Amino acid sequence: MIQRFEDARILMYSHDTFGLGHLQRCRTIAHSLVEDYRGLQILIISGATIAGAFDYRARVDFVKIPSIIKLRNGEYTPLERHISLIDTLKMRQAIIRQTAETFQPDIFIVDKEPLGLRGEIEDTLSYLKTQGTTLVLGLREVMDAPHLLEEEWRRKDVIRKIGLFYDMIWAYGPPDFYDPLSGLNVPAATRARMKFVGFLQRKLSHEELPGHRPEGAYLLVTTGGGGDGADLIHSVIHAYQQDKTLKHNALIVLGPYMPARKRRRLISKGASIPYIKIIEFDNRMEELIAGASAVVAMGGYNTYCEILSFDKPALIVPRVKPREEQLIRARRAAELGLVDMLLPEETEDALRFAAALKALPLRPRPSQSNPDLRLEGLVHISTIVGDWLDQRSRRYFSVIEGIG
Repeated sequence: MIQRFEDARILMYSHDTFGLGHLQRCRTIAHSLVEDYRGLQILIISGATIAGAFDYRARVDFVKIPSIIKLRNGEYTPLERHISLIDTLKMRQAIIRQTAETFQPDIFIVDKEPLGLRGEIEDTLSYLKTQGTTLVLGLREVMDAPHLLEEEWRRKDVIRKIGLFYDMIWAYGPPDFYDPLSGLNVPAATRARMKFVGFLQRKLSHEELPGHRPEGAYLLVTTGGGGDGADLIHSVIHAYQQDKTLKHNALIVLGPYMPARKRRRLISKGASIPYIKIIEFDNRMEELIAGASAVVAMGGYNTYCEILSFDKPALIVPRVKPREEQLIRARRAAELGLVDMLLPEETEDALRFAAALKALPLRPRPSQSNPDLRLEGLVHISTIVGDWLDQRSRRYFSVIEGIG
């Protein structure tokens, strides 16, 4: 039964400096919630350069803040080079605060960065705390290697401020997969606010486009946003070049953030192989993954959830630096028999990689390897949010009755 909440509002924050993962996670949660609760309005604050390239359901919208790009060395730079990083951050901070003041959300959900990029939402968190807004921090099931995360958060005093601001922490994975705060000295009071909601299940759009998927069987090769995916695509193409018995049709999606020079080079390199089709970007990746016989990917959080949701044999070649998040996720998933994994250097052996690609469609699906696998994140989030909004409605009506 769909419940209705009059004028309930949720604000979401997605800093989006590298890749598409943060925005996609926010969209997935937002779309699920408006499907479950009529009258609910959700606004996503996003720094993604292509935030407008995606579809949004009714009662879900976004506010675009100036984009800041994270470079491979970990440094940040504004997308508009004629505006300084300091000025860009000031604009972002002002837009975020003004949006919160105008929108007046009942719930504020922050994706991954507890204080925002360079602390840009700390002021907004303080303001919303005084307004009685429920503040939620959403964390990937794997943040990073504990020693790297601990060093980063210690410099920014993050653990103390999480305890100061947030009412609840959602870990977007099951407790027996990985703990995103593993190895960190987290106070018991803060730990008590943490809930493992589970992986976020994906499903196909109600308006699937006819002819959108390729016909017949195909391997889908995706690197997510593509900003650091060129090496994997190069290795896939090289495997086809070196092993002429590799004849699986492959659809390669480069990703919108792949540098133009690398994109042109890979398109040219793959053009001579009849089994390979290369496209630059698709805003309905769920449909392509659902139609694939198997998936080759770097293993970011969203791609991993899509692999599990559509139960696809998968080969993960994770990013190993500067963050170890994908490596930790891939190793744990391979340990559980859910995926196969090769390290980037192992794919440089073209014949070995080709053999893995040829065998991939025949490997067990995740559900066959782990029959107890459940993706319940959206269901659990919906229940939590529904309970909060129900309490809000009861408080509102009791105040009205008291005045009457």
